[in-house]
Amino acid sequence: MADKHRIQFEPVGIEMEVGEEEKILDAAFRQGIHLMHGCREGQCSACKSYLLEGDIQMERYSTFACNDAEVAEGYVLLCKAHAYSDCTIELLNFDEDELLGGIPIRTVGTRVAAIEPVTRDIVSLRLEPAEQFDFKPGQYVDLTIPGTDEHRSFSMATTPSGEIEFLIKKYPGGRFSGLLDDGLAVGDELSMTGPYGSSTLKDGHVLPVVCVAGGAGMAPILSILRHLKETGSTRPVRFYYGARTAADLFYLEAIEELGAELAGFEFIACLSESAQDSDGSGGLQVEEGNVTEIVERREAELHRSEVYLCGPPPMVDAALTLLEANNVPKDQVFYDKFTSPATDGA
Repeated sequence: MADKHRIQFEPVGIEMEVGEEEKILDAAFRQGIHLMHGCREGQCSACKSYLLEGDIQMERYSTFACNDAEVAEGYVLLCKAHAYSDCTIELLNFDEDELLGGIPIRTVGTRVAAIEPVTRDIVSLRLEPAEQFDFKPGQYVDLTIPGTDEHRSFSMATTPSGEIEFLIKKYPGGRFSGLLDDGLAVGDELSMTGPYGSSTLKDGHVLPVVCVAGGAGMAPILSILRHLKETGSTRPVRFYYGARTAADLFYLEAIEELGAELAGFEFIACLSESAQDSDGSGGLQVEEGNVTEIVERREAELHRSEVYLCGPPPMVDAALTLLEANNVPKDQVFYDKFTSPATDGA
């Protein structure tokens, strides 16, 4: 049996036990400690922390998330770190409300309720959980690829009441997304583990909400909008969705219906290739250009908003650069990056 060690987290004073065979982040989840995290694949740096004392070794990770100089200085990615002694770790990012009060992570069985294409490369997958499955708007789960021990991560587009919807982008050769065309059918069973993710809507906050999404990043934003509607929120909301052409837009009626029940709601479709094919019917606002360019043009006071981002890594990176240039406090920015098929094999 592998040795076990004690981990002390500062400045929060939380202690836990970890086995040498498990990663520190996974050990924290197992013991109900919800550390900040994102991709859990060593690519996003959300769980980056500082080793004050002890012996830690990391599995393979992206140097974009933690470069060689940072590693030499003592920085570690908890999603890839194994402890080989008792350790003291300084958390660089943490949410005190989440640390010991997050929703427990668990595995539940589900049944496929529907598989429906919504664009040429995005599919709606609806699952019926075997039991109540709680999560916060903006979170995601791992879905196990049938017949394997592998999983893929997808954000929920709904709130935790009844069926759970995922919006999944199809990639050529994708291990999971390929099953949506041939391999999964209504009635099939899937295993779901979660919820994960720190990019969640914070209850009790009052700042206006600015949402920026692209592609299948529509999912967690829809979850946030549906939660705002269900809770009767009065926070102003503006939603910028980036797509290539009008053919890549979807769920416009659902967004319009949600917006009708939200305070000060605006939806702006941002088309990077051409806005000429959209007639703007039904009051749809369409602007031509990259989504971040349009946000910069329209949002003069981003620093007075909470900003939720989700989409392809280049879009998220461009948005983060824009937010930093506009002096938006980091504790008002929440985001997930969807990893590319080259690294994720969705």
